[in-house]
Amino acid sequence: MPTLADPGPAYDPAPTDGPAAGPSRKVPQELRRLFRSAPFVSAAAQIGYTSSAYYVAIQVEQMDPGAKTSNLAVINALAAVAAMVAQPIVGVLSDRTRTRYGARRPWMLVGALVGAVALFTSGLAPGVGTLTVCAMLVQFGFNAFQGPFSALLPDRVPEGLRGRYSTGVGLGLILGGIAGPILGSLFADDVPVGYAVLAGAVLLAIVLFVVLVPERDNRGEPRRPFSLRAFLAAFWVNPVRHPDFFWGFTGRLLLFGGYAMLTTYQLYLAQDYVGLTLDQATKTVPLLGLAALPGVIIATALAGPLSDRFGRRKPVVLVAGLLIAFGALIPLVLPSVLGLALHTFVVACGFGAFVSVDQALMSSVLPNPDDFGKDLGVLNLAATLPNSVAPVLAAGIVHAFDSYAALYPVVGVIALLGALSVLPIRSVR
Repeated sequence: MPTLADPGPAYDPAPTDGPAAGPSRKVPQELRRLFRSAPFVSAAAQIGYTSSAYYVAIQVEQMDPGAKTSNLAVINALAAVAAMVAQPIVGVLSDRTRTRYGARRPWMLVGALVGAVALFTSGLAPGVGTLTVCAMLVQFGFNAFQGPFSALLPDRVPEGLRGRYSTGVGLGLILGGIAGPILGSLFADDVPVGYAVLAGAVLLAIVLFVVLVPERDNRGEPRRPFSLRAFLAAFWVNPVRHPDFFWGFTGRLLLFGGYAMLTTYQLYLAQDYVGLTLDQATKTVPLLGLAALPGVIIATALAGPLSDRFGRRKPVVLVAGLLIAFGALIPLVLPSVLGLALHTFVVACGFGAFVSVDQALMSSVLPNPDDFGKDLGVLNLAATLPNSVAPVLAAGIVHAFDSYAALYPVVGVIALLGALSVLPIRSVR
């Protein structure tokens, strides 16, 4: 069994063309442990995010019920800023890291430690200010893990297997997103204990992944000098020179943005739109994820392998966006728990199909193979930036119309535009 001191067998960089990368290729022996464990560690990080979001919404309402919408918007906005800073900067650092343990594993471990400690500390927060700082550190830490983890796909996975790998990671993301609030609800009456239990479980899963999935010793590889300019460049990819990257970024930004506008306020939607009490909502909202589970598993499991088989990613993203747009409108017709359950099912199916091919599609539009970590960090801003903008925008819509109902048609339009944004991409079918 490999340990941190035993980097295990060397591996070849992922080929991007030629017969070896074809859709019928089996997973090489040296990558099987990565393929098997990536979904679990992807789910673990997502449990960290979503359990934190679940508890923060409860804590904010308990601390100041009258200002819960605006306070939650501020917390999520600032937490997302921390996430946006973490991924590209840690991506730059991991691209230039040379150790006996590889480039990515040290940073994944550091990020997991920061996120887990912050998750534990969140349960002890006495007020909104302290809770905001803790939420920012949760996002910073787990995004510092997520950036190097995302870079493993272009680093190591051949083009013809990326849909399969992306499916596993995407399924982990979706299931982790569903499991986070469900696990959190088990400790809804004792939030500090819930934070502590989940922080320990998430950290253990990530540490096991770091130990069991080795990277080769890369100390002999050339390393470009680090500079402040590299840090600043981490936040920018020229959209004129790299239009496919721009459209991929835009589509991801819109689809994640629409999804975030609803999930951020799910607890409050159940109360103020459907009419549940806080106690009812804290029990009902996590269970809504179970209603989506069968469809999510089917959509996620089918979309990635089918995109590999037919060599087409864009149709999957288009259909996924249309499903999200349609699902967003269901509560307008059925403002009830049933409506929320159907809405969650359809939206989660669309989002599951999207996530299952998203990484594979995005890895094909990266501008520079020498900057995988940095460029994926920029692309991941499209997943984290909505968590900053969406809560503020959603809060503005709710206050302007004095109703949560106004969120649903707005999300429908945003999801539709996100789906259409992938059509101009030329380097991916």
